[in-house]
Amino acid sequence: MRFSYRGKDSTGRPEQGELDAVNIDAAAGELLRRGVTPLRIEPREAQAEPIKWLSSKPMFRRKVNVDELIVFCRQMYALTKAGIPLIRTMRGLADTTRSPRLAEVLDDITDRLEGGVTMATAMQAHRDVFSDLFVTMIHVGENTGQMDESFQRLSAILELERDTRRRVKQAMRYPTFVVIALLSALMVVNFLVIPKFAAVFNKLGADLPFLTKVLVGTSNFLINYWYILAFIIASAVVLTRQWLKTENGRVTWDRYKLKIPIIGPLLELITLSRFSRNLASTLTAGMPVTHSLSVVADATDNAWIAKHVRDMRHGIERGDTLLRTARNSGMFTPLILQMIAVGEETGAVDEMLVNVADFYDEDVDFGLKRLAESIEPILIVAMGVLVLILALGVFLPIWDLGRASLGGG
Repeated sequence: MRFSYRGKDSTGRPEQGELDAVNIDAAAGELLRRGVTPLRIEPREAQAEPIKWLSSKPMFRRKVNVDELIVFCRQMYALTKAGIPLIRTMRGLADTTRSPRLAEVLDDITDRLEGGVTMATAMQAHRDVFSDLFVTMIHVGENTGQMDESFQRLSAILELERDTRRRVKQAMRYPTFVVIALLSALMVVNFLVIPKFAAVFNKLGADLPFLTKVLVGTSNFLINYWYILAFIIASAVVLTRQWLKTENGRVTWDRYKLKIPIIGPLLELITLSRFSRNLASTLTAGMPVTHSLSVVADATDNAWIAKHVRDMRHGIERGDTLLRTARNSGMFTPLILQMIAVGEETGAVDEMLVNVADFYDEDVDFGLKRLAESIEPILIVAMGVLVLILALGVFLPIWDLGRASLGGG
């Protein structure tokens, strides 16, 4: 059962929250074990079974978004830097957070901490909330006694990722609206406009041009067999998603995704910027290079680039330098390789990787600003071709009928 409680800790400060127990006596015993003197314990109302069953499923469970993780990292940085005990900090944040899902996760982590496990180990039980990079940074912070700095670095990393995603969404907003408008116009024309003209042409008994026959045939197919097209699209989506879940499928897709005109190079720059900054953060935290490369590879969204990062790790394990493995990967430009070389010579690889990430971020900013300008002409040409095809398909028979009537007169 789930109980809500109010009490006081050993210093007399009030505490409140929730916990699971068999009965009220067991809940009171658990609170006393935690050093909390219970003043009031009340059972929570049971959640409706269907809702409880749905909320337990990953598909229907609310996710913790990036903004909530950023706030959590900032709060943990401030509280751990102030010297507040970790368990009390986590329990307090669980009671004050506005995210029910994050509160549930923090409660579970706190229970595990009270059971004697480390914070990184407790976070590993919630891979849907905390990434491998997040858990590794916490692990390093625990081993070095610098938990506050680990949370500060994590908040900075998450803020950069959030800002990059927002800029990409903002740049893709206009092209997305145009594509949706084009598809909507196609549906309206095929389901409403062309059937009207086809009925008129049938009454007149005119011999239709090839282009008009294609438009009429397409419209008839969509009207009469739309469910077949919907089934084909749904099947293709399901099969593609299953294929992308395989290692070979994801690597192949991520490889060719980077070759898409205009968008592919921009995605590559974003991924390399994230790789460089994450690698710099792990090296600054004191993690070995090989371990850092493994963690960063797991945290990379692109499986093709992650494969190259693992190859770099294998090269370093064989005795190669970071510069040589980076050159063999083929991912970096000569200018970036020169910066890595300087970093190895001066012993400041982490600082040089930050400069590399800043260099990539400048290219990303420039690419995002030009993204809409690059896609806009393509969309205008596509819209013009579509309008031309529809105009010729509809008006060519009318012109033929007009010329025939004039010739007959």
